[in-house]
Amino acid sequence: MAADETAVDAVLTASRTLVGVATRSMGAAAQETTIAQYRALVVLASRGPQRMVDLARLLEVTPSTAGRMCDRLLRKGLVRRTRARADRREVLVSLTAAGRAVVDEATARRRALLAGILGRLSAREQLAVASAFRAFARAAGEIPDSEWPAGPDEPGPEEAAAKRSKAGKMSGSRS
Repeated sequence: MAADETAVDAVLTASRTLVGVATRSMGAAAQETTIAQYRALVVLASRGPQRMVDLARLLEVTPSTAGRMCDRLLRKGLVRRTRARADRREVLVSLTAAGRAVVDEATARRRALLAGILGRLSAREQLAVASAFRAFARAAGEIPDSEWPAGPDEPGPEEAAAKRSKAGKMSGSRS
């Protein structure tokens, strides 16, 4: 089915705002992590450990580009490489706790920025936007945060949010 030009124009306009929100949500991590590297972290957070070839496919880059990106993320301590148990020739890339923290912190900031924008809409408009974006994300193959796997030593999105909430309450009670 061909895309409706009016729909493409509307999404294109909204995407400029979303790129701005994504950039601002990176916070301090933006100084050390590119948007492409951040996307790799999100793919690993949302889909769990990946073979390099699979990560490259999901990022829509060549395996050598994905390899160089992972080299940089490895030096920053945000990912780790391990040999696959089934085939020792295969290398799996996964998030470290620090990599998961980058994703969780950016997601929390992005959530706050988006809530501020959505708060300017009526309840009905907010529901329409949410429905449209769920369909858009599904068509793009994006996995909702609530369905992300948690690694063995990494908190899932719910645990990370609860930990941040608890830490915020504790720091607020000390003042």
